Formats: sequence, C-alpha cells, structure tokens
Amino acid sequence: MTGDHPETPAPAVGDGSGQRCGLVAIVGKPNVGKSTLLNALVGQKISITSRKAQTTRHRITGIRTTGTSQFVFVDTPGFQTRHGTALNRSLNKTVLGAVGDVDVVLFVVEAGKFTLGDAKVLSLLKPGIPALLVANKLDQVGRRGDIAPWLRDMQERHAFAEFVPMSARNDKDVERLFAIVGKYLPEQPWWYGEDELTDRSEKFLAGETVREKLFRLTGEELPYTSTVVVDKFEEEPSPQHGRFVRIAATIVVERDGHKAIIIGDKGERLKRIGTEARQELEKLLGAKVFIELWVKVRSGWADDEARVRSFGYE
Repeated sequence: MTGDHPETPAPAVGDGSGQRCGLVAIVGKPNVGKSTLLNALVGQKISITSRKAQTTRHRITGIRTTGTSQFVFVDTPGFQTRHGTALNRSLNKTVLGAVGDVDVVLFVVEAGKFTLGDAKVLSLLKPGIPALLVANKLDQVGRRGDIAPWLRDMQERHAFAEFVPMSARNDKDVERLFAIVGKYLPEQPWWYGEDELTDRSEKFLAGETVREKLFRLTGEELPYTSTVVVDKFEEEPSPQHGRFVRIAATIVVERDGHKAIIIGDKGERLKRIGTEARQELEKLLGAKVFIELWVKVRSGWADDEARVRSFGYE
C-alpha cells in the first residue's frame, strides 16, 4: 500500500497497450449504501459501514483491476445539509472535489426514492462528466413495476448516461456494474499494481476499523462528531506470529456523558470495541494485533478548524 495521498497516483504500471484506467466517484446522500457498494466493488472491506448516517469521512480510494481495466474508486462522505460545523464544511469540500475531477460518477440513491438530500447531491454533478444512476437496495422494492415511472421521473431530473438498478449485496449485479462502468474509462496505462486494493495506509485503515466498531456498538447513543486518532502503529519482530502489529488509539468525544457511554458498565463496551477491531484488523493486515484504546473528551472539536485538520480531515 502507498501513502495517504489519493491525488497523486503512482507511476504507470505496465506498457499501457490496450489498458484502461480511470477515476470513478461514488456520491450520494448519507446512508444510501455507498460504502457497502465500494467494498463490494473492491472485493474487500476498505470503507467502514454502519447504520449510522455519516460514518464515511475521508476520500477513500479503492482499486480493482479486472481484465485490461483498472477502476480507481473514490468514496465520498454523504453530503451534509443540516449543520454548518467546520467538520461538515470539510466533508462537503471533499464531495465537491471528488465530483469535479473524475471520468465517471456513480450517483447512488435508494431505488424508488428521491428526497431533498438526494436532490442536493444531484445538483453538485458537473455537466460533461457522465453520471450513472445506481438505484441501490433494489431487493427492498416491493413491486418491480413501480420502478419504471420512477426511472422516467429521474431521467427528467438529470441526463443520466445509464440506469443501473441493483443491490450492492448481489454479486451478479456488481459484476454487471463493472461491465457498464468499464466503457467510460479512458484508454491509458494503469496507475497502480494489479493486486493493490487501496492507496490508504494500514494506519489509516486501523483508525477506520476502530471507528466502525465504535458506531456499531454504541448505536444512536453517540453523536457522529466522535472520532478516532491512531497514536501508535508499530510493527515488531515476532518469531512466534510472523507479523506482529501494536496499535494505540484514542477515541475523541465531545462530552463526559459520551465517554461513559463508550466505556460502558465496568469497561465492558470499550473492551468489546477493542476485541472486535482487533479481530477484524488481524484478518485485514494478516498479522497478530495488540490494540490499546483510550477515551478523551475534547469539547467543541468539530467546530474548531485547526483541530478538525489535526485529526486528519482535509
């Protein structure tokens, strides 16, 4: 894996003859299934998913190379319309940056639905960049016949290049999406090696994994302004395990009450967050992992531009 800079692709790989490579942005309002779709497209979990809106906060690049085509996926945060905090301004800037410099956009909505939140994201799409309407969660639509009038309505809202009704959890649908998107990639040499899946560092993925477990295990009790900072990510020699990684991370919250929620009765919940994160990271990193978690209160951090940047947001 390379560093944390999606804007600077690695040098071209291979001679480029007959190769296609391009940037594909995945956009949509919070909770329409963008991260689940990214993980399905890459074939491995690199973007965190939870039922809580707004769990993706960074522009995560997933890479998938099939046949002669290399797809470089840009996942974006769901566009924020409710609050004007420094954190949300940073998130929205990320979305706007992603839709402006790509070869094709996947506009993800829930099949059969269109809300004000969807409309606001749709208004960001730039003319001249082909946009595909990905009607996700098709498996949740009662009667397929209801989709036709909805599709006609959507075509009137924007000149979509194609419609792709699908479920991100259905492998056949995902393969079909690849075939459709592939036509929009420019003919040029690949930017990454054939087996690379993301340009994010392992340290970054460690922080994201802890944050996912945090939101999954606290549910609606915790505001999404809680974040995770990885203080230490060190690899140590280990004849016994082959690869051994030691991680220390701090969960940053806004209030003492949030800290109590995370720690739980006799520290049980914090212990469970650590255990589940460790188990997933051991699979992801192919290593024995030791993880220590701390919880700190930093009130008002999401409103503080400098602190938002210091916690790794762009």
